[in-house]
Amino acid sequence: MGRRARWRDGRGRLIVRGSSADAAAVTVPLEIATSYRARTKGLLGRDSIDGAMLLSPASGVHTFRMRMPIDVAYLDRRLTVVAVRTMKPGRLGLPRLRARHVLETEAGAMAGWGVRAGARVEVRTE
Repeated sequence: MGRRARWRDGRGRLIVRGSSADAAAVTVPLEIATSYRARTKGLLGRDSIDGAMLLSPASGVHTFRMRMPIDVAYLDRRLTVVAVRTMKPGRLGLPRLRARHVLETEAGAMAGWGVRAGARVEVRTE
């Protein structure tokens, strides 16, 4: 599905393009949460995640009742990263004005994937 597709709860892949022409793209397993129930649960109660979780639509998150610190990337409607934050458990993240989607993963993972403000990502569903 393309950038402006409507996703459903399920699985897919997150593709992070390298910042330079010769940099390889990184592909990450992705869980997609679009229903109210799936978005509300998010990563609550987990000790880890293989890859990342996309919450859509979403413009902010919290980490109350989470067991681990997480990286949060706020994405605009074109899947451009607006901001990336690391959040400890028990915190409330402020909503981002332009954010339409939120990516969550274990703390520290996004830097290794090249997810930073201004980067574009792609979502492919299975």
